[in-house]
Amino acid sequence: MRVVVDAVGKSCPIPVVMTKKAIDKGAEELLIKVDNQIAVENLKKLADSTGFLTEVHKKKEIYEVIFSKDCESCKQILDEISSPQKPNLEGMQDYVVFIGKEWVGDGDHELGKNLMRMYIYTLTEAEQLPSAVLFMNGGVKLPVEDEQVVEHLKKLSDMGVDILVCGTCLNFYGIAEQLKIGTVSNMYDIAGRMTKAGKVITI
Repeated sequence: MRVVVDAVGKSCPIPVVMTKKAIDKGAEELLIKVDNQIAVENLKKLADSTGFLTEVHKKKEIYEVIFSKDCESCKQILDEISSPQKPNLEGMQDYVVFIGKEWVGDGDHELGKNLMRMYIYTLTEAEQLPSAVLFMNGGVKLPVEDEQVVEHLKKLSDMGVDILVCGTCLNFYGIAEQLKIGTVSNMYDIAGRMTKAGKVITI
């Protein structure tokens, strides 16, 4: 029996939370209705992490995201879900870095921006890598606008570090389409990573 989750008008992470609750109750096929692309991308991530296949249909301004364990048109990605590529976790430690603004500290902002670039570069050279770098609020501008930071983040990503960027924040600043590195995420995922991490470093 298909479970319908009506999340139209709900901002992330509410559609993800509503869907996760339905899955936890045993739903094996779901139809989730949302009205923005960020929610669609976050739902796809949830599907991947919970073993579901997805189909997306757009009807006027509404997206319908189908979660299914046996979706005929999605079988081409079944192998990818069954045997995903695993990042190289050697040297990776149980901590995450949370970045909520474009600069380090509360003094001069230009100095603070240079310090941020140096900090992220230093992460790429560290013996102990974080499992993820999380961007929220003004921090989401870094993987969009700062070329030096983007270069350093690409290196971290290649080394297996997850780069998660708040989709609601990207939408607020009107820069969602300009993201150059990282995965569009939501409060549900980001809060989960922070909760599960052994240590959270806030910049």
